[in-house]
Amino acid sequence: MSEEKQEITSWASKSGDFKRQVSSFRDVIEPNGKFPPEKGRYHLYVSLACPWAHRALIVRQLKGLEEFIDVSVVHPHMLEKGWHFATSSENPSPQSEHSDDTFPNATKDNVFGFSHLRELYFKVNPEYDARCTVPVIWDKKTNSLVNNESSEIIRFLNTAFNNEIKGEKKELDLYPENLRKEIDELNEWVYNDINNGVYKSGFATTQEAYEKAVKPLSEGLTRIEKILSDGREFLIGGQLTEADIRLYTTIIRYDPVYYVHFKCNFGLIRRDFPYLHKWLQRLYWNNPSFKDTTDFEHIKEHYYYSHKHINPFRIVPYGPNVDIEPLK
Repeated sequence: MSEEKQEITSWASKSGDFKRQVSSFRDVIEPNGKFPPEKGRYHLYVSLACPWAHRALIVRQLKGLEEFIDVSVVHPHMLEKGWHFATSSENPSPQSEHSDDTFPNATKDNVFGFSHLRELYFKVNPEYDARCTVPVIWDKKTNSLVNNESSEIIRFLNTAFNNEIKGEKKELDLYPENLRKEIDELNEWVYNDINNGVYKSGFATTQEAYEKAVKPLSEGLTRIEKILSDGREFLIGGQLTEADIRLYTTIIRYDPVYYVHFKCNFGLIRRDFPYLHKWLQRLYWNNPSFKDTTDFEHIKEHYYYSHKHINPFRIVPYGPNVDIEPLK
């Protein structure tokens, strides 16, 4: 096994900058395509802690695809062998890093019974030599890994099953044609400065790399705050779009994790960005697809436990006193 495979939790480059991996599997589910929409054919692998996987869970529920695509949820501890699956304390996996590997809402691998997510990647390519990430869309019919790029997964889930579903779920369009240019433009800088900005800040290993990331992050949050300062409920076009989903999964993790763990402590969302905070509260409390898929226990446990190079004693903080404040 290569050194890169062994160091799955090693993130920074020699310059101290965090370099995000480019996803390797980029097929789509689409009618008349290589992977056509079929009920029960596809399986979604996620972490409830991961913001990128969280996007896919939200869209799956918004579009009413729970009966079409089933799910396996990894354990929140990501260690030397990467993401792994929960076991029962009565029947622990011999390959597990822990003797008791249970955690609320974590599951076994419901397709193959693998102990680690990387076994799924190696099943497709035994020489796979990059990080084994979530989310993953797996095709059970052909034993193929369809896609592991979250931005593409949420895009094709938005429309792929429209001929199979009815009513408001079918009518919901998270990427409407008349708003696409505006959505794409906002997504681009939000990804660079905020979604990835928290990681570039938290995983930096030099002061210079940290400051190069955290300052644009601060400016990006201020920019979003200004956009929302007119009291709008959604970011673009007066309706829920993928732009809201992509930003939500970062902002919901900000106060519990990124503020402390990733050294993004120039401001709390709930105290220093009132319009952004109200936007977050509305999405969480008014939309079950956001609230139901948000698991603060997984979120905190994963980040504080898994990143031993940042938190060597793996102490999970007691606060914040409420994960998200009530909507008044």
